[in-house]
Amino acid sequence: MIGVLVMAYGGPNNLDEVEPYLLDVRGYRPTAPQIIHEVRERYKMIGGRSPILEQTQAQADALQAALGGDTFKIFVGMRHWHPYLKDTLAQMSAQGIERAIGLVMAPHYSRMSVGAYYKKIEEARSSIQMARIERWHLLPGYLDALADRVAAALQKFPAEAGAIVPIIFSAHSLPERILSWNDPYPDELRATVAAVMERLGPHPHEFAFQSAAISNEPWLGPDVAAALDRLAAEGQQYALIAPIGFVVEHVEILYDIDIVYQRQAKKLGFHLERIEMLGSAPRVMEGLAELVRHTAQEAGW
Repeated sequence: MIGVLVMAYGGPNNLDEVEPYLLDVRGYRPTAPQIIHEVRERYKMIGGRSPILEQTQAQADALQAALGGDTFKIFVGMRHWHPYLKDTLAQMSAQGIERAIGLVMAPHYSRMSVGAYYKKIEEARSSIQMARIERWHLLPGYLDALADRVAAALQKFPAEAGAIVPIIFSAHSLPERILSWNDPYPDELRATVAAVMERLGPHPHEFAFQSAAISNEPWLGPDVAAALDRLAAEGQQYALIAPIGFVVEHVEILYDIDIVYQRQAKKLGFHLERIEMLGSAPRVMEGLAELVRHTAQEAGW
């Protein structure tokens, strides 16, 4: 039996968990009360909790079904909340798993994102031999599903506007210092956009970052908010946000896009939509299942 460790960021299951969750995210650095209050308010506005765990579990269940048979067994671990990666690794060991494939539910590699998950695994000092999937930003099933989601979302606009609605592809911003490492993150995002547009054909589009953290250091731009302001200044009335760096709904989608950017759009007199998140889309799960099988073969398993 080969384990598959499906990993995601994690999130609080209720408002009481927001403060300890945020402390974990911030490496237990002192956190100003106003920051804790602001983050708690964001979660309150999206229903008082993060849906990331159950949505990731649904993806894991779909991946298990796509893999079929009894060669692989899926486990779920979170980087910053329960079930923590170290606890899931202990559970895997207790069930006799000696070899496993790691799969982060984020398509694009950065040392600060996907790399941080594997650092957590190393810190856990598990005896499990781990084969790493580090990127899947050009996985055909992922790209096909994204193109389908974009095409479907464009139908939400008036028919006469559909061909000219600007698409703003987005992903989580990271600190600018990653550029000094020759980190592949920005290039992989651009490659995904290009591959999706090959499937969609000619259409106005651009890329912007979103959800930069509250921080004293500069983060990657341009920002989605600035893109919306510029489009409005150019006379645009419509825009579609396509978050390509996220695969399920969590605070960066439900708050940053569905609340903050929608507020901005209303002030600008904009009709703003976003694509449906990929979640457990069959094309994505089938593509990831094939990637898991290929990774096991590459490892000689």
